Amino acid sequence: MQRLKSFLIIQTAFIGDVILATGLIEKLHQHYPEAKIDFLLRKGNEGLLSKHPLLREVLVWNKKDSKISNLFKVISKVRSNQYDCVINVHRFASSGIITALSGSKLKIGFDKNPISFLFTKKIKHEIGDLHEVQRNQKLIEEVTDQEFCKPQLYPSVSDFEKVKSYQTNAYLCIAPTSVWFTKQFSTEKWVEFLKSIQNRKYKIYLLGAPSDHFVCESIRLASANENVINLAGQLSFLESAALMKNAVMNFVNDSAPMHIASSMNAPVTAIFCSTVPSFGFGPLSDHSNVVETTEKLLCRPCGLHGFKECPQGHFKCATAISVNQLSNLLPSEN
Repeated sequence: MQRLKSFLIIQTAFIGDVILATGLIEKLHQHYPEAKIDFLLRKGNEGLLSKHPLLREVLVWNKKDSKISNLFKVISKVRSNQYDCVINVHRFASSGIITALSGSKLKIGFDKNPISFLFTKKIKHEIGDLHEVQRNQKLIEEVTDQEFCKPQLYPSVSDFEKVKSYQTNAYLCIAPTSVWFTKQFSTEKWVEFLKSIQNRKYKIYLLGAPSDHFVCESIRLASANENVINLAGQLSFLESAALMKNAVMNFVNDSAPMHIASSMNAPVTAIFCSTVPSFGFGPLSDHSNVVETTEKLLCRPCGLHGFKECPQGHFKCATAISVNQLSNLLPSEN
């Protein structure tokens, strides 16, 4: 095969999906260290790849405002860059159109993309057995190899400086929310957990987006734990990553903060409620724990992405988890 000199990775889904796709950047750079690598993502997620040392350019598609006209602008930009290879991780028609019209010599994507019949090569996408990062890397096996590359984010020096003042003592990070209700440990359970570790000496930082501030504040107040500090909305993606890197433990749901922890190889305990790790989205850090209910529930898992409310009305996949399952994973302070 002709030596490839330029690549575009397309992943215009959500935060966690972009993070998991960064393993492709690492793998491509290993095999083509002189190649130009670009990444196309949706507006709002560009902060994840800010000043990424292995990327030439981050292309941004604004899906919220004038989606169609902005789509044509993206297509025009992609075509003008004349990529040797376009790798489409996204499985929806819009990204398939970008790929098909890219003008690239090699267009690779998953067979579940409805426009995949116009790709040069399509790879079967199946849930199960493989981690999502491994599924993504199946796309480039023929132009690289079968070795696994972890996702990675690159906070800058200024990102680490921003969080330095929070790192004077041993600390925990907790990201208590999720886009999907059934994928998040309940606020009552988080409060119970924080009360259970009231006598531990850790500082505890609650992380999240600006929209998570109210929930995090309600957890902080209800816990009556003076060591809890609400940082929701105060840190960028990469500043949060910098803070999570050196935490004693990061407690997260099956959501984007879990993937941020993985990308920093930070210690992480991931709580799975309605979903299960076997879907292929579990933590990848060297020090990783998975917490889930020990009760056998016929309704679990109820879906790949979770729901806005429990379809059965009882939400036992979360309420049946004991907070001791979390606190027992904390190292001794002796």
